[in-house]
Amino acid sequence: MKRFPAELEGMLSPRGRKVLAGTDRACGVLAAGLRFVGAADLLDAGQSRAALALLGRTMPDVLTAMDVPIPPSAMTGMKRNYSERLPKTVRVRTAEMASARSRGSIRAGEIGLTAMLRSDSFHALAEALSGYRLRQKRGTQVLCYHANDYSGPHNDHHPEEPDARAGYVDLHLTFCNEAVEHQWIVYEHGGHLGQVQSIATLGGVSCYRLPLWHYTTPLAAKPGRAQDARRWVLLGTFLDQPSVAEGTAQ
Repeated sequence: MKRFPAELEGMLSPRGRKVLAGTDRACGVLAAGLRFVGAADLLDAGQSRAALALLGRTMPDVLTAMDVPIPPSAMTGMKRNYSERLPKTVRVRTAEMASARSRGSIRAGEIGLTAMLRSDSFHALAEALSGYRLRQKRGTQVLCYHANDYSGPHNDHHPEEPDARAGYVDLHLTFCNEAVEHQWIVYEHGGHLGQVQSIATLGGVSCYRLPLWHYTTPLAAKPGRAQDARRWVLLGTFLDQPSVAEGTAQ
């Protein structure tokens, strides 16, 4: 693979095409009440291996570190027992894509990644899995987890954003290499961070209804493979379509 296909549909497995057609049992599960769904068999295995190789060849030099540790004041600033508050912490690498002139955006465009993440079928898969009608315009991002990288507990709530505060949808494509031993998402259900699912997949698809309390565990490498372990995440963020009443009021 020299470029990503122009449409995500070109990377889907037979089951993935069933989801896209709205005929799979996973369709609409978020609108039915779940907040997270993940599947390891929606992308074609051969296409996923080729995508992993393409990302590994072309994107590492445009990644920048996102490193937000626990601030010392979270502990030294405490005045009362059991009053601790943990802000969001994270360690991961990302390709900056907010600006079309950034190195990450330029490289993603060169390999067809931008077009695929903005494709109609990427949007359609997000709608099919979530069961929500979503706007075509979306935010996109590329992440790369190395050994011991993680994302601490957070909920991705944006109460100050009128279009997002009632909820929105994230769609993630995951490409792990063979040096990864495991990585998990832990998410809230019934008021507790009690649900766990592996996200150490090659060609996995995850769909989230946010906000949702969750965290990503440190990426564990196989023995002696810490320097090689990588988990790439290609993601899109979709706001809900405005209702008819909202559209009239605007």
